[in-house]
Amino acid sequence: MGMANPSPDVQEYITMTNHPRLIVTGRLSDGTSGVLEDRPVPPTTVAAFPGSEFFLLWGTEDGIPTLGATPQPPKTLPFFAGPGGTRLLLARYAPESGTPEPVGDPEALTAEVAERLPGLLEVMEPDGAGMHTTDTFDYGICLAGELYLTLEDEEVLLTPGSCVVQQGTRHAWHNRGTEPALMCFVGIGARREP
Repeated sequence: MGMANPSPDVQEYITMTNHPRLIVTGRLSDGTSGVLEDRPVPPTTVAAFPGSEFFLLWGTEDGIPTLGATPQPPKTLPFFAGPGGTRLLLARYAPESGTPEPVGDPEALTAEVAERLPGLLEVMEPDGAGMHTTDTFDYGICLAGELYLTLEDEEVLLTPGSCVVQQGTRHAWHNRGTEPALMCFVGIGARREP
């Protein structure tokens, strides 16, 4: 059995940039399992969220995903999946104490987010505090740093290893520490009941 290692250029890029590596498996032409993709994932950044980096890793179409001989392409946008769809992403949040306010024309900032991360702004509340509600089940794992999960009447400090099951509730994320915080999220689109 062979061992798949990243190519030297992929490994160097990952080491130098501290960006994630995405490995996708599937069926090879002979029917055996194998690696279909092995690549670094660059961040998506927008001026409206200075200091934040979003690594859009993978996702599935809305509905029930299918498996078979034909590999499924990734569906990473819109930012939040519809019912039955999924999203896998990493989000790196800079410490708020050292993060500048967004600079630029508000319409241009909004247009950039709509183009690069469609669906993200639509769930944000207009007061700018980061509170939002999505029609998703989100599984979050704190990988590095510290991050506060802010709910309506309480906050929870997340440290590496903390796992969050977010069931479509109103919330926000705040990095009040001194180091960047890295979260892994798996979002599963859902239907909201009244």
